[in-house]
Amino acid sequence: MSDSPSPSGLKGSAMEGDEAELARMGYKQELNRELGLMQNFGVSFSIISVITGIPSLFLYGLNTGGPVVMVWGWVVVSIFTMFVGLAMAEICSAHPTSGGPYFWAAMLSRKQNAPLASWITGWFNLLGQVAVTTGISFACANFLSTACTLGNPEFVPTPKTTIGIYAAVLVSQGLTNTFGVHLLHYLNNVSVYWHAIGTFSLVVAILAKAPTHQSAGFVFKQFIDNTGPPGQGWGDRASHVYVVVIGILMAQYTLTGFDASAHMTEETRNAAMSGSIGIIMAIGVSALLGWFLILGLLFSIQDLDATLASETGQPVTQIFLDTVGERGAIVLMVIVIGAMYFCGTFSITSNSRMMYAFARDGGIPGHTFFAKVNPKWKSPVRAVWLACTLSFILGLPSLGSSVAFAAATSIATIGLYISYAIPIALRVVYRDQFVRGPFHLGAFSFPVAILAVIWIAFISIAFILPQVNPVDSQTINYAIVAVGIVIFYSVGFWVLSARKWFTGPVKQIAAEEMGIDVMDPSKAEKFEQVTKETSA
Repeated sequence: MSDSPSPSGLKGSAMEGDEAELARMGYKQELNRELGLMQNFGVSFSIISVITGIPSLFLYGLNTGGPVVMVWGWVVVSIFTMFVGLAMAEICSAHPTSGGPYFWAAMLSRKQNAPLASWITGWFNLLGQVAVTTGISFACANFLSTACTLGNPEFVPTPKTTIGIYAAVLVSQGLTNTFGVHLLHYLNNVSVYWHAIGTFSLVVAILAKAPTHQSAGFVFKQFIDNTGPPGQGWGDRASHVYVVVIGILMAQYTLTGFDASAHMTEETRNAAMSGSIGIIMAIGVSALLGWFLILGLLFSIQDLDATLASETGQPVTQIFLDTVGERGAIVLMVIVIGAMYFCGTFSITSNSRMMYAFARDGGIPGHTFFAKVNPKWKSPVRAVWLACTLSFILGLPSLGSSVAFAAATSIATIGLYISYAIPIALRVVYRDQFVRGPFHLGAFSFPVAILAVIWIAFISIAFILPQVNPVDSQTINYAIVAVGIVIFYSVGFWVLSARKWFTGPVKQIAAEEMGIDVMDPSKAEKFEQVTKETSA
């Protein structure tokens, strides 16, 4: 008989190692470790969801730079996003916990600055995640409204019907997340194949059935500036470079949310490696699949002017109608809507895990309520419904203003990437105290991190610039206001109150070993006392 360990024994050892790593950081294992590498990758892959982001902003891309910016901008953004992902993956390997970037910020700072760093990072990440969930699930509602008009011309979508569909989408996604990790495990597998096979099948279908195809010159070289009335676009008022810079929003907005792999590490086996590889795989696969989708859609455009002015309001839907007909368009819309639904579902998964981890450390109002884990499902159910509620509220301005909703999607991109930049920058500044995990970049670690921070600084400025000319109350880019509100709230509340009590990631194990229920409000004073003693 062989003396080698059994597969179940190896699995058990891996899980014990994961729990030991959490214990080293000051936490006890509370969530189920049911996810493997592919499931961890699948969560980020499904949230990036190129078949969600690209169709949602396809009209924006066509008007802001056109095909040449959409195609080559995607390549450039993918490369720099990979730098960001590599830098994050290295940190994730060293600190695998569901807190993700906000936890990393605390661990990578000097002790006296750790609470402030994790506080600011946590709020940017939380609000960015809420905005991402809003953008994804509202896009799903929009495409559902558009799909209902196919073969049913009597149905005319209105802002009220769309917000109703949006509410129904969020409720169903919340119910899905309520059932816990076991159900999400299977949906995750379905989602990965749905995105990969669905995207490939969609592109092949429209290319094969398109009566004509655009030329390579159009797809790879055509520049379009519809950022203002004829002769008044930003290309005329400023320069074509300006249009290119603001035109990469479609690519960068799409390639967002890969930190989900970090937020799921407490539920992932061999987390110190799986979380890091999940981040890199999600970016790489999404970059290739996204470029394939962009090329397929651009080559399949039949009439550019008719596509831009489509009665459906969605250029992608018009491309479907022009290539595969109404019935075929319905099938392709089902593929897109299904992907958007999966994307939104896992966005709430990641969102709720972030809220749970932040609440666990006292970072959000009502933290003792929202940090509870359902004992039956081993899932932070209260945080799930908090995520759904906040996302719905953020979508309400769409009832009266599309500009306000656009600001919400802008803060999603800027907010999340700022939360990525802070721990990466701290890893550079305090590199002498950084302890590597099993995944590391060796000699490339420092230059990759520097490039990542520079890129995030660049896009954070680029995406608050005006996107349409002339600039007035209806066309101003409110992203700068949204970013300002986040900074004002997080810094202001820190100065007024949080600095007096927020200590960063709490040491749950020390408290619970002394018989203290860290989620029981009646034990708050005793818990704070223990926390101070363990932090001293």
